[in-house]
Amino acid sequence: MRIISGEYRGRRITAPNNLPVRPTTDRAKEALFNILGHRLDFEDTKALDFFAGIGSITLELISRGCPDVTAVDKHRDCVNFIQKTASELGMEGLKAIRSDVFVFTERTPERYNFIFADPPYDLMRSGELAERILERGLLEANGLLVIEHSDEEDLSSVKGFTEHRRYGHVNFSIFEI
Repeated sequence: MRIISGEYRGRRITAPNNLPVRPTTDRAKEALFNILGHRLDFEDTKALDFFAGIGSITLELISRGCPDVTAVDKHRDCVNFIQKTASELGMEGLKAIRSDVFVFTERTPERYNFIFADPPYDLMRSGELAERILERGLLEANGLLVIEHSDEEDLSSVKGFTEHRRYGHVNFSIFEI
């Protein structure tokens, strides 16, 4: 994995093989951030990365100037890896939280301008997650939610859905309120 743009552009991040992750491909991540670049002012964005894994999206957001990024993953080793990597790079503005995502959605009082979620493809609960995020009011007005999901899931009937993008086997469904 590499950081594509921003202050830490070009930095390679190598995660240990024992982490239970499927990082977003560099190609798909670059396409996603091209979309986001036209919709978000990163320097004014409070962001949340669900199922953060090794922090590919989290680190990219910070590199592009997001001052407040929260990464949530239930795996201790993933959270530790994100914290260690951000510290080694000298990144600020990161909160890495070990929690089940569905529990976090019920407990957090925070609201975000941008939320990215990359649940395990075999979870097959992406639609439920999108609905919960929107129902709980985790997105600020004019906020943007992006969910990465498998080819088997169609999220177009979920409230707030605005568009679908596909890059190989990587699918992004985009929601706005």
